[in-house]
Amino acid sequence: MSFFDTLKEKLNGVRHRWSANITRLFGGTIDENFWLELEDVLIAGDVGLETTETFLDEMRAYHARRRCDGKELLRHFKGELMKRLNEVPCMGAPLQSGENGLSVILMVGVNGSGKTTTTGKLAWLYKKSGKKVIVAAADTFRAAAIEQLQVWGEKSGIRVIAQKQGGDSAAVVFDALSAARSSEADVLIVDTAGRLQSKHNLMEELGKIYRVIKREVGKEHVESIIVLDSVIGQNAFRQAEVFNEVAPLTGVVLAKYDNTAKGGIVLSIADKLGLPIRYIGLGEAPEDLKLFNAEEFVEALFGETAPEN
Repeated sequence: MSFFDTLKEKLNGVRHRWSANITRLFGGTIDENFWLELEDVLIAGDVGLETTETFLDEMRAYHARRRCDGKELLRHFKGELMKRLNEVPCMGAPLQSGENGLSVILMVGVNGSGKTTTTGKLAWLYKKSGKKVIVAAADTFRAAAIEQLQVWGEKSGIRVIAQKQGGDSAAVVFDALSAARSSEADVLIVDTAGRLQSKHNLMEELGKIYRVIKREVGKEHVESIIVLDSVIGQNAFRQAEVFNEVAPLTGVVLAKYDNTAKGGIVLSIADKLGLPIRYIGLGEAPEDLKLFNAEEFVEALFGETAPEN
């Protein structure tokens, strides 16, 4: 299958649980009941109340000007969604190379978000693209996280820098930076502990890690990416706000999107967080972590079934 067909297949569950309901609405009469139902479906999909209102205001204004049918209005709906996703700067853009060609990706997020698994998948993707990759297992609070990355490393042929559980996570990062330089690696991916906002000392440790990386390679060569669980929807935004305070975020990986009924979270991230979605997780296999492309994503999510008027 082509990449687009694969993406469409992976999004089948989200279409069934959310976007197909939107598509069907455009096949009926565009009246006040249509707008009320569309509002309900958007909010149920975790688009968020404020974002839903501004989105619908634009849609209503377009329909008032054009007096178009549902088919044209659906095309405008998809176009407006793509526009809003693409308005976020650097959507899907690759990292610039830092000192000696090295770029660093700092992975943050709470336990259970899929952060460590995503770290392993991302390392696999970079290696597949021809990059030399090293991974730092800086989540020293969970032995399972260290072991998980070591398994990923063995399967993928990627070097993992680690210490025993309870070690100094900043020291792991410093060792990994040294190893990356000496081996002329292109990318260093750093997994960190799943910290909660109530764990003040852990957030301080994350800040220390970020400062070490920024000092060694320069801020412009560091991605600080938060892994958000699509299933929990709007509840993820508070997590992003807290992490952004100590390690300024540059992007999002939206994990477990294939399992969510809250498909509108993509629009909320662009509108409320102003952060680009770098990758989207659509399954368990390494190749199920996809580089996010707004046009392909929207067409795969809404383009399978044309509305009937």
